[in-house]
Amino acid sequence: MLKPILRAVALFAIFFHISHVPAMAQARGPLVLAAASMQEAMNAAADAWAARRHARPVLSFAASSALARQIRSGAPADLFVSADEDWMDDVEKAGLLRRGTRADVAGNRLVLIAPARMPLRLRIARAMPIARALGDSRLAMANPDSVPAGKYGKAALTALGVWPSVANRLALGDNVRSAMTLVERGEARLGIVYATDARASTAVVVAGTFPAGSHAPIRYPVARLARSQNAEAEGFRLFLLSRAGQSLFARHGFTRP
Repeated sequence: MLKPILRAVALFAIFFHISHVPAMAQARGPLVLAAASMQEAMNAAADAWAARRHARPVLSFAASSALARQIRSGAPADLFVSADEDWMDDVEKAGLLRRGTRADVAGNRLVLIAPARMPLRLRIARAMPIARALGDSRLAMANPDSVPAGKYGKAALTALGVWPSVANRLALGDNVRSAMTLVERGEARLGIVYATDARASTAVVVAGTFPAGSHAPIRYPVARLARSQNAEAEGFRLFLLSRAGQSLFARHGFTRP
């Protein structure tokens, strides 16, 4: 009598295991397209989400402009985190955001950096001698025609009246991290990046911080994409906006949105 019962239990266990393998294999975290400046903070958030027994989000970083174009071209992503509002507006106007999911998740500051092995301090003010500080080198920054960090940088230099003195002396990067790399390698004497980027590198030092009034407020909006079908996407979006998520952003130098 006992053997038939044990056989039945064993068969049930095998059936249960087999029936759950496909579901486990299909489980995956949401695909998140995020601005290049958010690498450390978003990886920390993804790790924290996974520690709560969720599938770890898949993160892809690039300039917000490039990510917005990918989304408009049909990229099968679930969440978009932009480094400025204009590119999120662009995606929203195309009808590609899920209504009611857009919210500001973080803020930032703009700084001037120099190589750590050649540190300097420059008072960021109107008519500052930035061209003289460059010497025969160039100013590294993200492309101001499309990349948010570059747009903020150009706006700040214009407001301070020094853009004409450096406009023809730029070393442009595809995103803010590639611009910082030029300073890290000593290929540019100065660069403009976010405060969080400078904090993430031991190869650069902050030469000065741009006044908040010299450029538009730096805000990072997050939204779920309309085509998203991932069951974890909304939960992770809400986690980023939660007290725990905001604490992670603050730990990496971001300001409140």
